[in-house]
Amino acid sequence: MKILATVKRVPDPETSIKVKPDGTGIVTDNIKWVVNPFDEIAVEESLRIKEKVAGSEVVLVSVGSKVVQEQLRTGLAMGADRAILVVADDNVEPLAVARLLQKVVESEKPDIVIMGKQSIDDDSNAVGQMLAELLGWPQATFASKLELSGDQKSATVMREVDGGLETLSFPLPGIVTTDLRLNEPRYASLPGIMKARKKELKEIPVADLGVDVAPKSKIVKMEPPPKRQAGKKVASVEELVHLLHTEAKVI
Repeated sequence: MKILATVKRVPDPETSIKVKPDGTGIVTDNIKWVVNPFDEIAVEESLRIKEKVAGSEVVLVSVGSKVVQEQLRTGLAMGADRAILVVADDNVEPLAVARLLQKVVESEKPDIVIMGKQSIDDDSNAVGQMLAELLGWPQATFASKLELSGDQKSATVMREVDGGLETLSFPLPGIVTTDLRLNEPRYASLPGIMKARKKELKEIPVADLGVDVAPKSKIVKMEPPPKRQAGKKVASVEELVHLLHTEAKVI
């Protein structure tokens, strides 16, 4: 099998994020960048398929500037075979990312595409669904369990929904987006890190794919959430109920 897994560069969740004074974005100085956690899960699941199905290949793909090589090398160190970077210096919106990935998929012809359900920076949760529509492929989102048939011609996905679990089956090729409970990503070993330096990382200029990546929307303003206000002490249950009714207005 050939498995295509997507990787996005995002700020470390442990990083303290500050908004620029003019509200146009976040301050990127001194920020640690990592692989999007949901994409790590996608890479891990791809590697587990490779370990089960002999002769499989895991190909990573990302869209971004050349600094994204660092995150792709992380995926290669985990065990992926090669990587593709679509070089785009400006921020690319979800639909444009989906169209770029469509071109890569049409070229690589993978049996399955595994993606994080969303990135933790903009939380769009849109690229996987858009890519499935552009390709005309079946999709299963928010996967908490993924199983392939014995002949690798179909897949079964379990996903968590309100009030229970939903199981979907579909023929391959198809697209799966991963949720947190799917697996626990492995750490890159020292031998893996050394091998990653020699693995293929192909760069494709965004202009070569013939996709219009001009933004269709504009961030008007970005601002941090308001500071949490101090709590109140109450002398009785009656006072608590009164404040919940008159101030908090939750009852």
